[in-house]
Amino acid sequence: MTEPPSEAWWRREAHQDRRPFLTVRNRIKAALRRHFEGQGFTEVEAAALQVSPGNEAHLHAFATEILGPDGQARALYLHTSPEFACKKLLAAGETQIFDFARVWRNRERGPLHHPEFTLLEWYRADTPYETLMDDCADLLRIAAETAGTRTFAWRGREADPFAEPERITVAEAFERFAGIDLLASVAEGGATDRARLAAEAAAAGVRVAADDTWADVFSRVIVERVEPQLGIGRPSILCAYPVAEAALARPKPGDRRVAERFELYVCGVELANAFGELTDPAEQRRRFEAEMDEKARVYGERYPIDEDFLAALAHMPPAAGAALGFDRLVMLAAGAQRIEQVLWTPVA
Repeated sequence: MTEPPSEAWWRREAHQDRRPFLTVRNRIKAALRRHFEGQGFTEVEAAALQVSPGNEAHLHAFATEILGPDGQARALYLHTSPEFACKKLLAAGETQIFDFARVWRNRERGPLHHPEFTLLEWYRADTPYETLMDDCADLLRIAAETAGTRTFAWRGREADPFAEPERITVAEAFERFAGIDLLASVAEGGATDRARLAAEAAAAGVRVAADDTWADVFSRVIVERVEPQLGIGRPSILCAYPVAEAALARPKPGDRRVAERFELYVCGVELANAFGELTDPAEQRRRFEAEMDEKARVYGERYPIDEDFLAALAHMPPAAGAALGFDRLVMLAAGAQRIEQVLWTPVA
């Protein structure tokens, strides 16, 4: 009998080690499904094959093709998020929807990253985006109760999933953790000043390369100085992102330098990304084109724009939506250290 490879997840002993995490996963999914259904949400299932996988510069998709009856091939992609399809459903008249969506992202592999994973996305029509912050707190509590734990932990960091999340703006986080006045480099309407941010970052001891863009510097400060400090002791909600870092979000009333976007962090781990949704098709096209220009500059490729999605935006009601990394939530609730521990059949 041929011995299985030592790294094979299907080895009996390896599966038995992982099975407790997997059964917790099932219980958490069932509990979250009951929660949404109890609030009057409708579960939907977005198709994975899409004309466009999304138009964010640094997300990488899996490409394929579809053959028509005449044998002619047309390019399609596995989606990186069900977002476009879910917003089309809002345009069609749905008002509260959720989807445990299998999604695919290329060039991603690590303790918290896997090429195929599950996003829990939910959308509320005619609802302020702050409501999603309360949703996130509810989901953390439900996951902890279901897993039978009082504490989430990851690599030496701990957080109380029952505690009220701290709400901190991105500008406040830059000032608190890096001593940088972020909004001094952002003009009314969202234009950015690369030289100003680069100078402040360098003065704070953050490495700045000569060819770094404003977005490059922003991301380095976030990764090196801000993210490690978030979600320690209690969850953190990092909100009011600069408009340039929120391609799918509407500007925040009262300060058009920032957008209605927030991210949820627990134990330094990013768990969710949420928006007050942009519904202006012309502005959305402009942002998508800018993102694809940046993708072409950095990676030498671009993805098509889903014209059907832009058409649907004109009919979409005001809405707020969130995407939560379901596998990561299970990891924190179950005490797993690697994402493969909470996936029933990991990609080899």
